[in-house]
Amino acid sequence: MFKVGITGGIGSGKSTVCRLFAARGIAVYDSDSEAKRMMNSSEELRARIEARFGTETYRDDGTLDRARLARIVFSDPQALADLDRLVHPAVRADFAAWAERQPSEYVILESAILFEAGFASEVDRTVAVLAPLELRVERTCRRDGCDAESVRRRIAAQTDDDTLCARADFSLVNILEEELEPAVETLDRRFRHEARNR
Repeated sequence: MFKVGITGGIGSGKSTVCRLFAARGIAVYDSDSEAKRMMNSSEELRARIEARFGTETYRDDGTLDRARLARIVFSDPQALADLDRLVHPAVRADFAAWAERQPSEYVILESAILFEAGFASEVDRTVAVLAPLELRVERTCRRDGCDAESVRRRIAAQTDDDTLCARADFSLVNILEEELEPAVETLDRRFRHEARNR
């Protein structure tokens, strides 16, 4: 199965890009939501998280106490690295199994940390979604109901657009959706061609 990784910082609009690919019949794996699902549903992953962070990381009903875990990992870089080491391999394995079940000509792995998490090694092509800073701030504030300064801090903590652009095979600038659609269509044709001729 031919695989494409799509990444981009907060507010860049990578989910919009993925939605446009999905509208063209391409299966999309959202690594963030799948990681959250697995942290609740995988007994093996739960056991490893509890062993590292304590049984109180999960509530009595068996669901992950995300707020508690976030407080731990975002105040301790080593704890965050440990959590990543537990979750990322599980996501990689789940994506690989999922990809083989899909009927589309190729599949997409959507991940904000495609390069940082090592997920780029799981795909054949990578696409970075980019957008001007103030537009990213505006989009995120509107979506999350948060203040601009906190969004700017989150953006500053992520890989910058120049680095993403340099590492990715392709880049899409997402300002207006009507301009984005033809760019997605062009990439879709290319990826279908590569998938058929690999």
